[in-house]
Amino acid sequence: MAKYIILDTETTGTAESDRVIQLGYIVLGAKEVEVHNEFNSSDVPISYGAMEVHGITQELIEGKPTCVETSAYKRLLELNTEDNYMIIHNAPFDLKMLEKEGFDTQMKVIDTLRVAKHILPDEDAHRLQYFRYKMELYKEEKKEADALGIVVKAHDAIGDVLVLKLLLSKLKLAVSEAYPSENPVEKMVDLTNTPILVKTFRFGKHKGKELAEVAREDAGYLRWMLSSMDNLDDDMRYSINTVLGM
Repeated sequence: MAKYIILDTETTGTAESDRVIQLGYIVLGAKEVEVHNEFNSSDVPISYGAMEVHGITQELIEGKPTCVETSAYKRLLELNTEDNYMIIHNAPFDLKMLEKEGFDTQMKVIDTLRVAKHILPDEDAHRLQYFRYKMELYKEEKKEADALGIVVKAHDAIGDVLVLKLLLSKLKLAVSEAYPSENPVEKMVDLTNTPILVKTFRFGKHKGKELAEVAREDAGYLRWMLSSMDNLDDDMRYSINTVLGM
């Protein structure tokens, strides 16, 4: 029977050299729900910017085992099969961090951030905490947290996992409504791997304009973006190529 691993990490920062310092996840699909939540030490010091976000200080992880030595990590390795599903909000970030710890996921991945962007494209934001309030998930989370023995705290790995569990249920329903003839779980996997067509500029001199409009009026600017912007994300690159007919 397939298992569903809803996961989040907290890290020393977001740079290439940063590492995992908290691993939290819930395992669904078995007879009993598993809850794993462990802090771990790292040779990389926690940046002050990261501390501001998650509140984890050096003192909290001092003397802790490394990530790969934790029982949470070892159990994650046992779960890492093609039959299981990994659910993460903004999966590339957490998966990249786990890769630094030697973890190479074999599971099917559902990125709820990408699914939300596909299914709810007109939202002002797609951050987890945004949906926590917009969808009123906070009204449901205490009962769920009490049942699982989880303390809800914004930007804490296991607290975010609980919110993500509630968001996943909402997204599954939305996907079922949008694609009634398809399995919603498999469709979320498919959407995770499907490029997002960005319709409107949210930055730069054309902010607020439709990409198709800019393609007609200032195609040279779009070509410049493709050739010169190293930090252009994959979805924007895909969208520009689409509107330019490339």
